[in-house]
Amino acid sequence: MSNTAILEINGEKHEFPLIVGTENEIGIDIKTLRGVTGGVTTIDPGYKNTGSCESAITFLNGEEGVLRYRGYAIEDLAEKADFLEVAYLLIFGNLPTQEQLDKFHSDIKKESVVDDDIKKILDAFPKTAHPMGVLASLTSALTAFNPSSVNVDSEDDMYNAIVKILGKFPVLVAWTMRKKQGLPLNYGSEDLGYVENILKMMFEKPNKPYEQNDILINALDKLLILHADHEQNCSTSTVRIVGSSHAGLFASLSAGISALWGPLHGGANQAVLEMLEGIKEDGGDTKKYMAKAKDKEDPFRLMGFGHRVYKNFDPRAKIIKKAADEVLGDLGVEDPVLDIAKGLAEEALSDDYFVKRKLYPNVDFYSGIIYRAMGIPVEMFTVMFALGRLPGWIAQWREMRLRKEPIGRPRQIYIGENHREFKSINER
Repeated sequence: MSNTAILEINGEKHEFPLIVGTENEIGIDIKTLRGVTGGVTTIDPGYKNTGSCESAITFLNGEEGVLRYRGYAIEDLAEKADFLEVAYLLIFGNLPTQEQLDKFHSDIKKESVVDDDIKKILDAFPKTAHPMGVLASLTSALTAFNPSSVNVDSEDDMYNAIVKILGKFPVLVAWTMRKKQGLPLNYGSEDLGYVENILKMMFEKPNKPYEQNDILINALDKLLILHADHEQNCSTSTVRIVGSSHAGLFASLSAGISALWGPLHGGANQAVLEMLEGIKEDGGDTKKYMAKAKDKEDPFRLMGFGHRVYKNFDPRAKIIKKAADEVLGDLGVEDPVLDIAKGLAEEALSDDYFVKRKLYPNVDFYSGIIYRAMGIPVEMFTVMFALGRLPGWIAQWREMRLRKEPIGRPRQIYIGENHREFKSINER
């Protein structure tokens, strides 16, 4: 195979080098395009065919349903590792030794208290505020309480910033939910693991001791692992491009949260539950809605089935379906919305229309079911997504800064008016 690509414009040929990744992905390096062609650029709305960076963090093959973090299959990580191990892997490149993991967890715990003035900021939000807006604001506010910029050339500075946000972010997540529910703001315990503390902070009631449930811990641990990174998606690209201006870690993460908020990205699991609620309000006839989903003239869309990246199956959905079954079985929740969800999944997995088109239930479908069964409000679903994606965002920001990538500055093709003469207001 040639190691160059040839582009012909107006009879002139230009050669550009090919970049081949470790999984044999091929990219055309066009960074000299405008210079050698006198200003020609490319146009690729949504950047669907444009690589913005070289990255060693996550490999995704949507056609074959493959997802790997730092070379490790998502199936192995979800079965054999816990979320904190995976966070360490994503951020630092290798699975930790027991000594490294213990230190990592200990250092995170030391940073798991936020400045009390953050409560004043939280108090200023009405209960009606969307949790994602609150979380983005509180994350950005951390910058004010930690004003010194991160020296990316110092391993200690970088490490301290990482354990600081990993310690404080779950507190902000829990407080965001408890504020909406009118519950007192609390903290975790030194004696509990990372995921156990998340559940304790979210669900502990002031009038009785909180009891841990191993099945819920396992399910949440897996969900966070499955959401931890997903290559250059909208929010991750946002974190990298904001960070490319040398904006700080907290500010870059806040921008990523805002990007994740959109219903076409992190809001998908919330959209699933809203769809299920709508079906319930209409009588709960799943067959009726499966027929509507197959009717091209019907505007109804079945949320949580298929995936814009995975053209075969979502490997994360296979893993989390088992956890969903365990949670529903253990909690014994009687909920017509969850019954509708199970009915839709069963029909889609056996209906030729969906099977031929590979429209299987995806990770958003099952995560919505688990969060609903756990008692997490639907408007908090995207916040939980952000909690899982946090180590991926950190890893991507760190990689971008260590590689000293240039500031992001996309080009455009101008389609506006040509030069116009200015007319004074009485001549218009």
